[in-house]
Amino acid sequence: MTGCIARPEVFQHRLMEEPPPASATRRTRERYEQLVREAKALCASCPLFTDCLYSAVAEHDVSGFVAGTTAAQRRSIRNLLDVEVQADDFDQLAGARGTRRPVSHEEVLRLRTQYPNDSLESLAMRLGCSLSTVKRHLRRARRGQSPAAKTPRPRPEVSAVLDAFDTVVEQHQGRRGGTRVA
Repeated sequence: MTGCIARPEVFQHRLMEEPPPASATRRTRERYEQLVREAKALCASCPLFTDCLYSAVAEHDVSGFVAGTTAAQRRSIRNLLDVEVQADDFDQLAGARGTRRPVSHEEVLRLRTQYPNDSLESLAMRLGCSLSTVKRHLRRARRGQSPAAKTPRPRPEVSAVLDAFDTVVEQHQGRRGGTRVA
């Protein structure tokens, strides 16, 4: 059993979502430091540490304390590695469609091809975006203009993530003291 499963009260504590501000009481800051020490010790002994760290850095933008790191440390690791991770869209994963959400050029064209007899208003409703967004993408397609597709950045090697972890965590500990995880 992993530490985060065995001790959810540590990892799911409200203080672990985001470090307390400098204006927080001394007691709050001490409690946070205690929780971080406990979480780091649990992460250091976890057999899934490497997989968890890699996933939290290179695959999913998660919040809270994960794999011996804070959200700020994971952002620093991503910056070192030039990794970009999109936040998970839980509404989309659940099948919910909000209004006025951004849509991709390809998605508009795909739906137009799939539903050629639908009105543009119907396509906008299907896409959960505005009518003007649909019109703008269809105009671009008629002109032969397609937004520049972003070339996905390659995912970093596990060893690079671990090296960046060492760099970021050592920098952080150099300022605040502490023990190294993993």
